[in-house]
Amino acid sequence: MLVSVNPELQGRTLPPTEPYLVGREKVREFARAVFATNPMHLDPDAAAESGHPDIIAPTTFPVVVQEKALAQLLAEPDAGIDFSRVVHGNQRFSYSRAIVAGDELTATLTVSSVKTLGAHAMVTADTVIVDANGDHVVTAISTLVVRGDE
Repeated sequence: MLVSVNPELQGRTLPPTEPYLVGREKVREFARAVFATNPMHLDPDAAAESGHPDIIAPTTFPVVVQEKALAQLLAEPDAGIDFSRVVHGNQRFSYSRAIVAGDELTATLTVSSVKTLGAHAMVTADTVIVDANGDHVVTAISTLVVRGDE
């Protein structure tokens, strides 16, 4: 079987996700899970000393918000992405500001690239995450490798 990822996904922008309210305890749980020990991730006073209104999320936290946007992509009827064959190939973040507990974030995913490499495909998605005012917070860039049969 060759990979059946639809090359016409490239350039497609999906609808914005429902807003995600960043909770203080979720940030703390995530920080503990990824062994992020900076006090700004756990203690509001430490965050305030650094000029933040509440605790800040570790730099990889946007994957929590991006997950809903990626789920939309995987659910696209014509995508041709078999999730059982997906391996996460790469993840990057481009920040305008830190994510802070209390933020209400919305994610909009655009497929920036679909490439076929032999029996495999690589799908790169840029997920722009904005706050309740529509201001950019972070863009999460993911590359999914969809394995095909060789």
